[in-house]
Amino acid sequence: MHLLTSFISGLIFAIGLSVSGMVNPQKVIGFLNIFGDWDPSLAFVMGGAVLFNFVFFRMILKRESTLLKTDFSMPVRKAVDKNLVFGSILFGIGWGMFGICPGPGLVNLFRFDPKILVFVLAMMVGMVLFRKTQKQ
Repeated sequence: MHLLTSFISGLIFAIGLSVSGMVNPQKVIGFLNIFGDWDPSLAFVMGGAVLFNFVFFRMILKRESTLLKTDFSMPVRKAVDKNLVFGSILFGIGWGMFGICPGPGLVNLFRFDPKILVFVLAMMVGMVLFRKTQKQ
């Protein structure tokens, strides 16, 4: 059941990314280009996501368990450290250069665009390197 719900959640997320235009790198770059030909439409997508989470996250956290009766997996670290800052900078640079972030990158794999394939491969290599370099 857990695998099915994960698949359905991912599918809904992928459809939402596609419908909203978040999988189109040019649209994302247009949104990030605030000093040029700015496209504000993705602000409504992000605003809707923030509003939805603001309302429903509070209700969800009042529950003792998830709908599938599993524990909530909430982050425990709250400190802003150099790894968080450096990772955020890398994420922002990658998002600005390619107009794509991890979720839309995975959705776009089905287009077989060489740029997307390179992006996802680099992302996976970065994830492996991060795990290998972290203190155990």
